[in-house]
Amino acid sequence: MKKQEIADIKSLLSTPKKIVIVPHKNPDGDAIGSTLGLYFYLLKYQHEAQVIAPNDYPDFLKWMPNEDSVLKYDTQKEESDKLINHADIIFTLDFNALNRTGDMETVLASTESIKIMIDHHQQPEDYALYTYSDVSMSSTCEMVYNFIDMLGDINKVDANIATCLYTGIMTDTGSFRYPSTTATTHKVIADLIEKGAQNAQIHNAIYDTNSYSRLQLLGCALSNLKVLPEYRTAYITLSQQELNDFQYKKGDTEGFVNYALSLQNIIFAAIFIEDQQQNIIKISLRSKGDFSVNEFSRAHFSGGGHTNAAGGRSESSLEETIENFISILPSYKNILKNE
Repeated sequence: MKKQEIADIKSLLSTPKKIVIVPHKNPDGDAIGSTLGLYFYLLKYQHEAQVIAPNDYPDFLKWMPNEDSVLKYDTQKEESDKLINHADIIFTLDFNALNRTGDMETVLASTESIKIMIDHHQQPEDYALYTYSDVSMSSTCEMVYNFIDMLGDINKVDANIATCLYTGIMTDTGSFRYPSTTATTHKVIADLIEKGAQNAQIHNAIYDTNSYSRLQLLGCALSNLKVLPEYRTAYITLSQQELNDFQYKKGDTEGFVNYALSLQNIIFAAIFIEDQQQNIIKISLRSKGDFSVNEFSRAHFSGGGHTNAAGGRSESSLEETIENFISILPSYKNILKNE
């Protein structure tokens, strides 16, 4: 951000305001971590801050400090609309297009509140008065840390803020193994640990709380794994019936696609998950190297994200979606073969 923008925001936040903080629909660790981390920071200046998520999120994020204060728009619409319409400032975190908030899009677009975007996804839309966008960043949580630092308040980062920001950086970097993890990221993590983030406890809370049914679902997913060696591609499918058979809960399929990507000589992986309630196929894409799943998803599956991690959707059946996916691959054969 430009120095003048930082000065403007610092002035804006110098007196108590009514502030709403919004993550994207189906929020993940980075979305919840960044919104709660910013929430705790804003409380230090006596702002009336409220996190409003478009919908619910996985149980493995519900141990986080003050998580129970988060409003869910899909079940608390009247209260949420009132807060949004009366907000002086709306922070939008971990997304850069208002349609990523689902049913919240209309009210967010219509409000005259000052909007501040903090996000690391590609191709941001121009809806915010102040935009902090950096696609090179590991996570929005790392950006919130930098945002607080830009405002000259890094000394105000306490154990609650550190815990929230650590969680988002850890989850969005795949426990610090993705290429977006830089030396600076590790320096930020070190400071967060010094400020009170209990790294081992956070890791255990996120990754070591599997249910028996989730592990059975993982076994089902792996049995559905298919490999297309000529395209250096692998994919997994999960039907609605299979989800039902193993008592699927939100978040249970988190990370499944990475098993496909871990195969030797595979650089492109996908998982296709049937969602009969929304009548869509949810798609998660992962890649290694320079093959952009962000561009692939934008071109073919109404999605987007990062170069090596993106999401999309299909309104065709699961079988038709897989057929379409496979039919697209020949046009990328040379790129995938030479990657």
